[in-house]
Amino acid sequence: MKMSELKRTPLFEIYKEYGAKTIDFGGWELPVQFSSIKEEHEAVRTKAGLFDVSHMGEIEVKGTGTLEFLQKMLTNDVSKIKTGGAQYSAMCYENGGTVDDLLVYKLEDGHYLLVVNAANIEKDFEWLKRHLDENVEMNNLSEQMAQLAFQGPLAEEVLQKLIPETNLNEIGFFKFRYDVNINGKKALVSRTGYTGEDGFEIYCDASDAPVLWKEILEAGREFGVLPCGLGARDTLRFEANLALYGQELSPEISPLEAGIGFAVKLSKETDFIGKEALKQQKENGVPRKLVGVEMIDRGIPRHGYPVYKGDVKIGEITTGTQSPTLKKNIGLALIKAEEAELGNEVEIEIRGKRLKAVISPIPFYKREKQQGGK
Repeated sequence: MKMSELKRTPLFEIYKEYGAKTIDFGGWELPVQFSSIKEEHEAVRTKAGLFDVSHMGEIEVKGTGTLEFLQKMLTNDVSKIKTGGAQYSAMCYENGGTVDDLLVYKLEDGHYLLVVNAANIEKDFEWLKRHLDENVEMNNLSEQMAQLAFQGPLAEEVLQKLIPETNLNEIGFFKFRYDVNINGKKALVSRTGYTGEDGFEIYCDASDAPVLWKEILEAGREFGVLPCGLGARDTLRFEANLALYGQELSPEISPLEAGIGFAVKLSKETDFIGKEALKQQKENGVPRKLVGVEMIDRGIPRHGYPVYKGDVKIGEITTGTQSPTLKKNIGLALIKAEEAELGNEVEIEIRGKRLKAVISPIPFYKREKQQGGK
């Protein structure tokens, strides 16, 4: 696809002011970096960084039959979400493969917001529509909304400067406020993120996003806050072992294989789509398992590289890089479950050579202290 044909977020016009280098990401022209991936990664781990994630999709679901409908469509137990709460979940096909992973926000009884992956917006909307019940109305709000992710240990302190009327410390982990006033602009502010750090995701009207972007970076300048691109977003989420659709999750990979079984509630009464297949997987043992690998030999494992035990191919790398935090060459691999024991030595084929690696614990990175009423 030519760059001129790519979709753009409401912030596209101001990227160049901040030195963005853009790439084609699933049909969107998005910044891979502003300064450097390592610098932006470091800023989020030690201070804070601001991401434009307005390419993500927002689908509103409302009506008297909404809870029953979502219970049928999603693997997690939606009835457990209280108003003002969020939940991580997945949608599956009948065979247990993953349609998408997503966040569910409960705005009030019978009124929810689903936040889905950018490349899956149309597919997800059609999948939901195909199963739509009476008494449920669905709207794709993706074009009207923008989303900023402000992540890092100083995110609360910086954002609080712009929100004098709301005490951000009272917004606990996976909780949100719907009507937050940020310098005169209304936003939904949730304590969620995709980096392994404390932080917020801010949903606002598309027209307000450029101003909010500038105001947050201005408020954070003295703290060393940086604008961040997709490169750092990927290394941060990877170190924290947060799944990426299209790599750790796909129509061929079930949530149980990908290690997000915590978001699959087989005990809930509703027969959600894929429940039977996932039950079988659970009872018989998952055929494949997502594991961490650390290189022994020199080399960087990358997405799609084959993993061997002896002469047998046992799986492949889903994500891999040189970890900016740990300064090690590491990867996530989906391999045969019987080979997934910690400490097992395997070989990864890198540029035609088989190099030694060892199966290691995940997540690779976990922040030390919990913040924000968590």
